[in-house]
Amino acid sequence: MTLLRLITAIAVLATVGPLSAQQSDSLAERLITLRGQVDELQSELDLRREEHKNRMAYLTAQLTDLEASRDREQLRVDQLEGDLEEMRVEIADAGVSSESLTPFLKTQIVALREQVQSGFPFKVKERLAVLNELETELDNGVVSAQRGVNRLWAFIEDEFRISRENAIYSQSIALNGENVLVDVAKLGNVMMYFRTRDLQYGRAVETPQGWRFELLDSASDQELVARLFDSLRKQIRQGFFELPEALPQRGEAS
Repeated sequence: MTLLRLITAIAVLATVGPLSAQQSDSLAERLITLRGQVDELQSELDLRREEHKNRMAYLTAQLTDLEASRDREQLRVDQLEGDLEEMRVEIADAGVSSESLTPFLKTQIVALREQVQSGFPFKVKERLAVLNELETELDNGVVSAQRGVNRLWAFIEDEFRISRENAIYSQSIALNGENVLVDVAKLGNVMMYFRTRDLQYGRAVETPQGWRFELLDSASDQELVARLFDSLRKQIRQGFFELPEALPQRGEAS
């Protein structure tokens, strides 16, 4: 019974004329019951309001964290763009000789390797392998410095693409002390969730000690991530998704 209907019922009962003692007692009991139901509904309404208030506070805090993570990733993209422009300028100044390009190219490979190792944990081994292969081929004279520069530019452009992409991939992760092949749902370079082959779900979390992968304990959180995977599988890559917390926790201890 809604609050409005209860109030209407009380108003109707109040207009009834003189009653017998039995009717009066019955009416009193009815009024007590109705008042109790009104109090229950009011308590439920207050509880729902408080839950809504807490939910909005949580979403606001999550949005703030997400914006901070986005800003950090934008700084990384800006740095990559700056490195690319620096390479163009130095190459133009140095000319096209391999002797002048090779030391600079190796310096950039080292810098990019450090970024990949400490950055977002997406296919780190594969991305490092590209840099290591290029460095080895330069050392062995398999590729010229000019061609190496072109390949390094392509690598940086691929890093830009990765930072913008929302998609599902397969990769190996360290989970509970073991290397496990999983599917990952990557949301730019901000958040990543994973799904094991036996349909357990988890997330990547950044801590002061680096990124780690952990399983989600809550069944409701696992259901939220399952919906994300289903949406990305259906090519639904934009919209509102309610997801478990998976943002940097810089104050967390290991």
